[in-house]
Amino acid sequence: MEITGAEIVVRCLAEEGVEHVFGYPGGAVLYIYDEIFKQDRFQHILVRHEQAAVHAADAYSRSSHRTGVALVTSGPGVTNAVTGIATAYMDSIPMVVITGQVPSHAIGQDAFQECDTVGITRPCVKHNFLVKDVRELASTIKKAFFIARTGRPGPVLVDIPKDITVARAEFDYSAPVEMRSYRPVARGHLGQIKKAIQLLHGAERPMIYAGGGVVLANAHAELAALVERLGAPCTTTLMGLGGFSATDPKFVGMPGMHGTYEANMAMQNCDVLLAVGARFDDRVIGNPEHFASSPRKIIHVDIDPSSISKRVRVDVPIVGNLLDVLAELIVQIDAIQSGPNHKLLAPWWGQINEWRRRDCLAYAGSDSVIKPQFVVEKLYEVTSGDAFITSDVGQHQMWAAQYYRFAKPRRWINSGGLGTMGVGLPYAMGVQMANPGADVAVITGEGSIQMCIQELSTCKQYHLTPKIISLNNRYLGMVRQWQQIDYSSRYSESYMDALPDFVKLAEAYGHVGMRIESPGDVEAALREAFRMKDRLVFLDFITDQTENVWPMVKSGRGLTEMLLGAEEL
Repeated sequence: MEITGAEIVVRCLAEEGVEHVFGYPGGAVLYIYDEIFKQDRFQHILVRHEQAAVHAADAYSRSSHRTGVALVTSGPGVTNAVTGIATAYMDSIPMVVITGQVPSHAIGQDAFQECDTVGITRPCVKHNFLVKDVRELASTIKKAFFIARTGRPGPVLVDIPKDITVARAEFDYSAPVEMRSYRPVARGHLGQIKKAIQLLHGAERPMIYAGGGVVLANAHAELAALVERLGAPCTTTLMGLGGFSATDPKFVGMPGMHGTYEANMAMQNCDVLLAVGARFDDRVIGNPEHFASSPRKIIHVDIDPSSISKRVRVDVPIVGNLLDVLAELIVQIDAIQSGPNHKLLAPWWGQINEWRRRDCLAYAGSDSVIKPQFVVEKLYEVTSGDAFITSDVGQHQMWAAQYYRFAKPRRWINSGGLGTMGVGLPYAMGVQMANPGADVAVITGEGSIQMCIQELSTCKQYHLTPKIISLNNRYLGMVRQWQQIDYSSRYSESYMDALPDFVKLAEAYGHVGMRIESPGDVEAALREAFRMKDRLVFLDFITDQTENVWPMVKSGRGLTEMLLGAEEL
């Protein structure tokens, strides 16, 4: 029996086991929305802006290991979604974005609400499709899901002209996906793995550098087992936080621009560096020439061969799925040793503990003004470190990464590669839909939260109850910090002098608002907010305007050239 293209879309999503779709309707997708109305296999979440639809689908995936799905209309619906698509692409998040398009005969005619979706999104998707024949619609959607979640994950876009959604074809979703041009490698080369073992076995100063790939591959247990066997220190990137427990004594903190002193010093001074699911990006290694100035052997494990030796020359490349490669590394290590050589490693750990004594994350407390670091520390205590934390981008993001000690994967949801302001609230929506009943907190700033604040309406409609922790310093904080350090305190357009009353604004959307101005009220406010399980609570913490994020590696500097505080400016 033939069915319409719109029915095929809905049937495909049901076959993929999709439970939630985030979207916003428009003319080009109305036939699809009509079929959504008729079905009960999945729930559609109506956001208030297409950017939020994609962010929510992104976080849904990050927090659940499922493929996120977003649905938007043509033209401005697509262009509004591009920021969310690029955000997911930079962080390798599996997602399928279905977009409406003007009818096939009108493509290229500057039709109403037409844009070149394939051309616009090509640089920021893993792959995209324009469906030209309704008979190819089901197989195209099946390919999209397969491509999105295999190999190095990423967003895949399917652009569907409106006439395709009314055309008819038989529905068949049984054929397996076969693409000659796309065959991702899973298992690492055994010879390369054995070379890596030889280097690690003889290392006097080994170091493990783990990135977001560990979380995406669900390889956190294997990473912990490997660290235990090697007895090596482990650092995780911003995207890798929670991939190795921050409560483990072998964890030395986050590396990079705002990483810990001990992590950066260990990265620079190790003799063998094992990089797993990380890409040596500029915010982690600083100046590549400075990073390469220290003699060390580098082993790099990644699912994406294009990421290996892209910025840093490596000695032992291993291409494969992290889960499989780490498991094989453990097997090979167990074959030649019973445990770490503590005697060999003792001087290295002595040096690391010496670096740790610098206590680089210490900050001056206050009885009169709220320190943002203090709020994050109290949030960690109140939630017992077990909440899902989403963040926007800026100083508050770095404080969250530094002071909330993530012990589990997929609990830290933030935009790493693109650094997208505005993601925090829609991220929380996606997390709550994927993890009903869980505690979810949004750590944000008064600048970031206003970029998608209309999603407070979505939260009201769907009874979503995240706690919004606004670290309100009345500045675009990270911009102000850079202006202070690099631009002689010329604060050009970084001061926010027309802020809304966030308490009243939250109440206007039907939520609870609190304004906290005294350090003595921080913990009580947080505890009260989390007791209100059935309410969204906006906590507006009025924080110290002068506080900066330390340590800091300035742009163009090396990892060991850290500023540890304002006194070093």
